[in-house]
Amino acid sequence: MSDSPPPVSLFAWRPLLGILYRQVVLYRRSLPRWMEIFYWPLLDLLVWGFLTLYLKKIPSFLPSAVVSLLGALLLWDMLYRAQQGISVMFLEEIWSRNLIHLLVAPVTPYHIVFGAILSSFGKVLLSSAVAATLAYFLFSFKIFSLGLDLIFFVGALLAMGWALGIMTTAVILRFGQEAEVLAWGVIFLFQPFSAVFNPVGVLPPLAAAISRVVPASYVFEGMRSLLTGGTLPVRDLLMAYLLDGVYMAGAIFLYSRVIARARRRGFHLKLGS
Repeated sequence: MSDSPPPVSLFAWRPLLGILYRQVVLYRRSLPRWMEIFYWPLLDLLVWGFLTLYLKKIPSFLPSAVVSLLGALLLWDMLYRAQQGISVMFLEEIWSRNLIHLLVAPVTPYHIVFGAILSSFGKVLLSSAVAATLAYFLFSFKIFSLGLDLIFFVGALLAMGWALGIMTTAVILRFGQEAEVLAWGVIFLFQPFSAVFNPVGVLPPLAAAISRVVPASYVFEGMRSLLTGGTLPVRDLLMAYLLDGVYMAGAIFLYSRVIARARRRGFHLKLGS
């Protein structure tokens, strides 16, 4: 009779909650980690918020454009935090020499990913709630003026951020420390094509064509359309979620291939060294 433990079901909740609990414990007594959640979003808010106060004093500047800047900033930060929540969690496991222990523990690699997604969602919720509250009291900006439609925009951005985080993690696990910079830089490769602070129509033809395959571009275009026209851009949201599905499927496929390769050959020798 074999003494090996039974395989862990992908749908088991206890391993998933264990991964999430580990993140909660790490943040419970770590001031630097709490600063990472709140410091940069608040700094961006103050810089862009004071810029909007200045722009409001320019008679020729449209009020809707000023509102769009702060709305775009808050939504972009959600996308950035979603991607960071996945990538940085894996990096912390690598730096602490704990990733191998996780992979041999009675959890599946997918529990690790889904636990990172839940942890990322909590961080996004905390930082965005604080930023939105300060935006209201300091700059009279009401992100919830978008109504319940805001949920659809946020969902599309979070899905893209998580997909990019999983892709980045897979690349880091495959190539080692030289790829760790992607954890902070990959999201900014998409920013010029995401129409965050400008419409797609002002982009050069090649950049505009690239933006059509970036889910975030439909979200930010839709946000501006909703603020100016008052109607929910259903077509833009459908395209965003369709592309999110493609991104997520590609991310899971890449991650599963890297994990399968690691089980056959071992992880990259430079990983965490």
